[in-house]
Amino acid sequence: MIAELFDLTGKVAFVTGSSRGIGFAIAEALADAGARVVLNSRSDASLETARETLAAKGYEVHAMPFDVTDTAAVAAGVARIEEEVGPIDIAVNNAGIQRRAPFIDIEEDLWRDVMETNLNAVFFVAREVSKRMVARKSGRIINICSLASEVGRPSIVPYTTAKGAVRMLTKGMCCELAGHGIQVNGIGPGYFRTELNTDLFENKEFNDWVCARTPAGRWGELDELKGVAVFLASDAASFMNGQVLYVDGGLLSGM
Repeated sequence: MIAELFDLTGKVAFVTGSSRGIGFAIAEALADAGARVVLNSRSDASLETARETLAAKGYEVHAMPFDVTDTAAVAAGVARIEEEVGPIDIAVNNAGIQRRAPFIDIEEDLWRDVMETNLNAVFFVAREVSKRMVARKSGRIINICSLASEVGRPSIVPYTTAKGAVRMLTKGMCCELAGHGIQVNGIGPGYFRTELNTDLFENKEFNDWVCARTPAGRWGELDELKGVAVFLASDAASFMNGQVLYVDGGLLSGM
């Protein structure tokens, strides 16, 4: 039956940056599809709040706080997840930050900060989970990309650079890992109402621009990312590999 293709019962899903926003929504969706979910962020307090919220809904959820920009912490964290929860079947690289500045004013620390979280951490986590998935000849890795993986916008050059690189990392990983039974795909959200974007959708001029620029005429809601996440994590996407699915209300389709 078709419904069985989307069933994640018994799977272990690890989602970085999942104490809030897109990561939390994806974690909730995977849990609702039957997965045992492992939440991750740097903050113990926010992570525990997120865990309690999902646990209260009856989901099996675990909290594993560690810094995904630290290779030693990633290695130890992934090992702990596999030991205490089970082999990671699904890994979602969602952790990300935004730092805005005019290009000519970008300081080195800002550049490195964005690259560490938005690009290097994706590589660190993907490399660590891939080692185990290759041995098992099975796995799903989902990298959270962005509209900025395809197009630029003033003041966010470090972000667009990192997200563009994540798109190509996704494709490169596919070329090496598909033969081991691993699917590596990406999700490219458009403009969604998240805490990361609060200052943008509360700015009337920018809000009006987004609504006019997006064929759907509005911002996305977090629930609208859940279906594509479950799809890419499931057997329904068993021959989908190296792709980035843009969930953007049609923004990239027009001028």
